[in-house]
Amino acid sequence: MANSKHAHLRYNILDYCFRYRSLSFEELLEVVNEGIAELYPGEGISERSLRKDLRVFRDDKKGFNAPLPEKIRILKYSDPKFSIAQRPLLEYEQYLIDAAQQLLSRFENHPKYDRLAEALIKFQDEEDPETDISKILYYDLNEEYKGIQHLKPLYLAIKKKEVLQITYKGFKDQESRVFIFHPHLLKQYNRRWFVFGLNSSKGIKEWSIPLDERLIGFKVIEDMEYLESDTDWDNFFRTMVGVVRLVDAEVEKVVLRFHNGRENYFKTKPFQPDYEEFFEEDKQNQVWFETIINNELIQQILSYGQDVEVLLPEHLKTKMSEHVKTMQEFYNT
Repeated sequence: MANSKHAHLRYNILDYCFRYRSLSFEELLEVVNEGIAELYPGEGISERSLRKDLRVFRDDKKGFNAPLPEKIRILKYSDPKFSIAQRPLLEYEQYLIDAAQQLLSRFENHPKYDRLAEALIKFQDEEDPETDISKILYYDLNEEYKGIQHLKPLYLAIKKKEVLQITYKGFKDQESRVFIFHPHLLKQYNRRWFVFGLNSSKGIKEWSIPLDERLIGFKVIEDMEYLESDTDWDNFFRTMVGVVRLVDAEVEKVVLRFHNGRENYFKTKPFQPDYEEFFEEDKQNQVWFETIINNELIQQILSYGQDVEVLLPEHLKTKMSEHVKTMQEFYNT
């Protein structure tokens, strides 16, 4: 059996290399050890362990049955569409999934572990040949999302406190632009990821970058001091909907009145977590919260269509009215 220490990490690195790169055995060993050292400084594997890993990849019974030709100098899949992600879990991997699920059962009522528990269920059911996962669990996935490959490198950059040179091109930009960025945290919103941090080129400390095709790429800047964040991120996100916050944005009181009983739907999934209800009998269909006014807030309010009414503030009422008039023009032409 191959060396099981960091095996899942090694296999993912090897799978990526066999799909997208053309490396010799020596080059492959160097790349694998660099990948391990990123997460486990000072650790790595020997040539012997790598040869055992290659046997696991080629093994058609206890391995991945990968299309990895033998006795060639350059190690690469003969079928570029192949990936070990398509293969059933190996015996030791299934054991780890089972053990993790048993461990998590101790915390099944703790919301902190909800998403991980969902992922484990998905793994378990997909590996069960008698279960059609698509008939039991439906996931709200963004299948066109192209930025997930940036998530892990940015996570590591934050963990290792690295300064980055970002190359970015907005949808309306004619040319890409480059700036210096100190990443501080990652946030998911509306099935997409964003990284927040200090844009030292502009002197803005709560700059957000979407992890999608607009993020052309980034590289680590060596020998540059990483600046920590002094932002109260919990309060920062609790006083806004979404991820866009203008530098001079002020927190305001927003009051909404719902119609047709839609206030009950809002309360089951509020887009502003710190909302309050009114005590007055005639205001039971109203809620209020403190937030900044941005496009994401407006989009969430618009999602309720004719079943919601903005009562305060006045300038938000004006914005909503402008949106309604524009939409009306679409259908009156």
